[in-house]
Amino acid sequence: MKILLSNDDGYFAPGLNILAQHISKIAEITVVAPERNRSGASNSLTLDRPLSVRKASNGFFYVNGTPTDCVHLALTGLMDSPPDMVISGINDGANMGDDTIYSGTVAAAMEGYLLDIPSFAISMSQHNATHFETAARITVELVQHYIKTGLASPTLLNINVPDVPYDELQGKVVTRLGKRHKAEPVMQLKTPRGETVYWVGAAGQPNDGGEGTDFYAIAHNQVSVSPIQVDLTKHSQIAALKDWLI
Repeated sequence: MKILLSNDDGYFAPGLNILAQHISKIAEITVVAPERNRSGASNSLTLDRPLSVRKASNGFFYVNGTPTDCVHLALTGLMDSPPDMVISGINDGANMGDDTIYSGTVAAAMEGYLLDIPSFAISMSQHNATHFETAARITVELVQHYIKTGLASPTLLNINVPDVPYDELQGKVVTRLGKRHKAEPVMQLKTPRGETVYWVGAAGQPNDGGEGTDFYAIAHNQVSVSPIQVDLTKHSQIAALKDWLI
């Protein structure tokens, strides 16, 4: 089995390195990741300049672009043949609820899914995580389960793993994305030159985080596995909109 690995934290990130160590034991891997942290890049492609690809001493390829650039380049030119799966992560921080819209980690996996390749996005439940090994073991289990049982069609899974020792996990559950409250206000600061600058405020707390959501699973030390999709069409509103346009 051939697996393409990527992330949005950069090719040097511990989560990616630990993931590569584990996945390389069960599959042939190619790693193509950003040259620096590109968290929050979402699905952006670099179209205003050429991209360069370099190879690190550990064999990882790194690109001066976004996570989506990395996977797109890998699948459309760098790799001799398509991989059987794309895995993005392990992200240092959660990608739950509304986070998935902005996430470069999810976007990298989504780029594989857009080309009909089964893709996983793997994230830790909090920043400055200490148990990447837990998420790596979970990822191996999911890949092995996929190899054994397969899925009816290419699937995009958003997976969040509690930042706890493996033995403290309370199982894996299928979830839907929850929803957060409004984000915290931006933080306004003054530079030494007297210029006003702004930091984007912290994400809000869960608003829709009840049982069945990714937020609920993580709060109960469960691995959250959410099937997600790319189609943004609100199908339930099509009929009403047709009437409105008459």
